[in-house]
Amino acid sequence: MVESKRLMRILITGGAGFLGSHLADRLLEDGHEIICMDNLFTGSKRNIAHLMQNPSFEFLRHDVTDPFKLEVDQIYNLACPASPVHYQYNAIKTIKTSVMGAINCLGLAKRVNARVFQASTSEVYGDPEVHPQPESYWGSVNPIGIRSCYDEGKRCAETLFFDYHRQNGVDIRIVRIFNTYGPRMSPQDGRVVSNFIVQALRGEDITIFGDGSQTRSFCYYSDLIDGFVRLMEQDKLVGPVNIGNPGEFTMLELAEKVIHLTGTQSRIVYEALPEDDPKQRQPDIELARTELGWEPRVSLDEGLVETIDYFRSYLDS
Repeated sequence: MVESKRLMRILITGGAGFLGSHLADRLLEDGHEIICMDNLFTGSKRNIAHLMQNPSFEFLRHDVTDPFKLEVDQIYNLACPASPVHYQYNAIKTIKTSVMGAINCLGLAKRVNARVFQASTSEVYGDPEVHPQPESYWGSVNPIGIRSCYDEGKRCAETLFFDYHRQNGVDIRIVRIFNTYGPRMSPQDGRVVSNFIVQALRGEDITIFGDGSQTRSFCYYSDLIDGFVRLMEQDKLVGPVNIGNPGEFTMLELAEKVIHLTGTQSRIVYEALPEDDPKQRQPDIELARTELGWEPRVSLDEGLVETIDYFRSYLDS
């Protein structure tokens, strides 16, 4: 735990995104110096506007696929579009972001002897045949589908992280993120929580793809960020580690919660399920519980109230 007690210069790629900006908040609160790198494709200066005058915060507009040289103690690699509407917009660039971004972060970590964190995803499990999903499960992924640019890109990034670790001794940490939500999500990202909330607040029909029986597990951003930091501040566990809320809800249950909490008169409508959309998703978090002392504390209802308040303010501004 020695590393966690000293103040560090930390690079966050994707630092102006939904999760990256919250991570920057947390690490600055802990006293560290932050370099926030982002190309602003899905990230936004709005997410980090409150940090721009902080002398311990520096923003660098740069694409993680292009090489970079910095002197840092830790690296959090979060850079990659993470919602289908964004990662399918330019599928080739998405997989380049995962693969070249990982190579550039790992190369920097090797040069400056930094600990490096990979934000991986539950999408490495694909459309899982094991439920809930433990870290030992290899997944069921279509390598040539419309989601593959993201799923396989993240799987390749994990491979690169472990190969740099085994071959070059790079100090790595890997988290597999399950569905996450909260303030600073983009209203245009098409993810189910933001989609339902924005549609409800605008009084539009709430669109469910499929029959609404497919399940997801939703983790509030603050719980997720706590899991990130706990993994990076310990010296025993490399990962991958599932970080997510094991509470499992159908899409229909989520839509009904949003309708209730927003007080909207929106109707639920159904459309065809997109290709390769997983039928179920739920993390087994026993490893995080036992090795990191981590488990989520924010219930879905509590987190939705905060997220709805954020979107209501965002849409009114």
